[in-house]
Amino acid sequence: MAQTNTISYSFGQDKKSAVQAKFDAQKIAFAPIMFQAARSLLNFGILKLIQNYQEKGISLVEIAEQLKIDIYGVKVLLEAGLSLEIVYIKDGLFLLTKTGWFLLNDELTRVNIDFINDINYLGAFKLDESIKSGKPEGLKVFGEWDTIYEALSELPEKAKESWFNFDHYYSDIAFPDVLPIIMQDNPKKGMDVGGNTGKFAIKCAEYNKDVKITILDLSGQLNVAKENIKEKGFESQVDGFPMDLLDHSKVFPKGYDFVWMSQFLDCFSQADILELLKRGKAALNETGALYILETYWDKQDYKASTYSLHATSLYFTCMANGCSQMYHHTDMLKLIDEAGMKIDKEYERIGIGHTLYKCVPR
Repeated sequence: MAQTNTISYSFGQDKKSAVQAKFDAQKIAFAPIMFQAARSLLNFGILKLIQNYQEKGISLVEIAEQLKIDIYGVKVLLEAGLSLEIVYIKDGLFLLTKTGWFLLNDELTRVNIDFINDINYLGAFKLDESIKSGKPEGLKVFGEWDTIYEALSELPEKAKESWFNFDHYYSDIAFPDVLPIIMQDNPKKGMDVGGNTGKFAIKCAEYNKDVKITILDLSGQLNVAKENIKEKGFESQVDGFPMDLLDHSKVFPKGYDFVWMSQFLDCFSQADILELLKRGKAALNETGALYILETYWDKQDYKASTYSLHATSLYFTCMANGCSQMYHHTDMLKLIDEAGMKIDKEYERIGIGHTLYKCVPR
């Protein structure tokens, strides 16, 4: 009798049954179209209407009539919603599940959905090509740029809005936690590297009337920041220094009490991070400190956070620049050391799963 060749796989801590594992594989197979079904349930107001009738439930016919949508469309969307566990049926009437409630009411979830749909969805088709080339091939759905950062000021309005909502949601929540830490030494001069729309610089100026902040960024981004700074009346405290931050031959201005890098270094390859850290270190005065605020996927308290960060890494691969990611914290520790610095203090659970490193020269 001929011997059959078999391959033995080790699944580690995987305790799933084969039936559950195969079901989960089908979830992955149909994920793109089911994602769009969830969006349609939101966009047509179906989930909102069901929530309004959450005490007793609402029928398929009533939903179609009230929203003036063909019953066929409502039917296929709600049946998808059953498999997505967004809605459930009781006595022939539809009600929201807890998952449906979060889709409808949780700001974090909506920010993530819009970011994936408006920035990543079409470009993700080019993920294979991006892996092969090391370039953000998916970005071509918007135009011909090397990185998304050059494109930000020219993206379609909805895409631009979704990008900034995503970026600001995660960073803004951390600001109340980090400002007292940074300002406890009463700094007079600070540098915000990659300051985007100027939100952090403005928060610094509001918090401390004596501090002066310099934003380093591309000229297109600085123009947006300058408008926001002028609107808030902080032109005397906040200025801008236009720079291609990836041109490592260009030195940063010097003599700063602190250099701030918030959700910034994850936008670059490890080789570029090392050069940016070296340039940031050189910008400090003798008693200055460099602050790094990042979300590291291995330091999260919840699986949902780790999942989101791993997915965000793929955005960097196919849309942002083709070479960066949400890092493991040991990657950053190694680069900080190579840049000739050490961690003076570490602050955990800042904002939504952020870690703040206060770094000083060795």
